[in-house]
Amino acid sequence: QVQLVESGGGLVQAGGSLRLSCEVSGRIFSINDMAWYRQAQGKERELVAVITRPGTTNYVDFVKGRFTIFRDNAKKMVYLQMNGLKPEDTAVYYCNCKVRTNWATSESEYWGQGTQVTVSS
Repeated sequence: QVQLVESGGGLVQAGGSLRLSCEVSGRIFSINDMAWYRQAQGKERELVAVITRPGTTNYVDFVKGRFTIFRDNAKKMVYLQMNGLKPEDTAVYYCNCKVRTNWATSESEYWGQGTQVTVSS
């Protein structure tokens, strides 16, 4: 099995920064795309940022210039550096990875349990 464990959430004032981390463990042959999603209360889960294995990144418009996604393939970790946080960034943030567990199988999608980020005004 594959496990994703996030950390780094918390309470921060508007304009502040947080860094989220996600560690992937278990039976892993390769990790392809790694991403962060978020879900605010009463809203649907939405994509925040994604990074491919070689390091190509994509961000949704509302975080461009404020958030940075990066990964450490050797450590099997993905990070989300969040600067200039706004109250509307308040949500549970989820790590998402596409993982192959052996050479013969196609990739499967895995989710972490989520970490709460709260931004006060």
